[in-house]
Amino acid sequence: MIKPITIYGNPVLRKKCEDIEQSYPNIQEVIETMWQTLRHADGCGLAAPQINLPIKLFIVNSRDTYAYMSAKERKHFFAEEDCGIEETFINAEITAYSEEVWTAGEGCLSIPDLYEEVTRPWSVTIKYQDSEFKEQNRTYHGYTARIIQHEFEHTQGKLYIDRLSPLRKQLIKNKLMRIIKGNRRK
Repeated sequence: MIKPITIYGNPVLRKKCEDIEQSYPNIQEVIETMWQTLRHADGCGLAAPQINLPIKLFIVNSRDTYAYMSAKERKHFFAEEDCGIEETFINAEITAYSEEVWTAGEGCLSIPDLYEEVTRPWSVTIKYQDSEFKEQNRTYHGYTARIIQHEFEHTQGKLYIDRLSPLRKQLIKNKLMRIIKGNRRK
């Protein structure tokens, strides 16, 4: 089932999400719905708050992006021997960030038609449970790490626009207000 994407202005996007157990109602259906919704939206990541669920769950697909990139782009956006991932992250906690940072354009399915340059660490180490609730502890780099950080922040009630400078936030304020007003009319 494809769910509508929660749009900027909805309070669920600013909630700190709750941990979940394997007994969470219909959790495998929720995960499958998120994958279907992500594919339909042609995105690379989706967090549960984006389908109006305040739980610590997000999915990442950097594999498709890798497949569409040129060899030159791959060298810039991906670490060596990284071909991207398709992974489910439950109850995730980022335990380490690299000192090395990089800046790249980001967008968000919940903030349509807005793309901004965001600086983030090049790599992260993250502890999480996969779709089978098996404990994982992995380090990811480049574009994959960027998506993970973006989606993880959704589960913390944060959005990528929170990382922008005060001046940049002021410059996009009218666009954000139009998104909120458009959301209210629906």
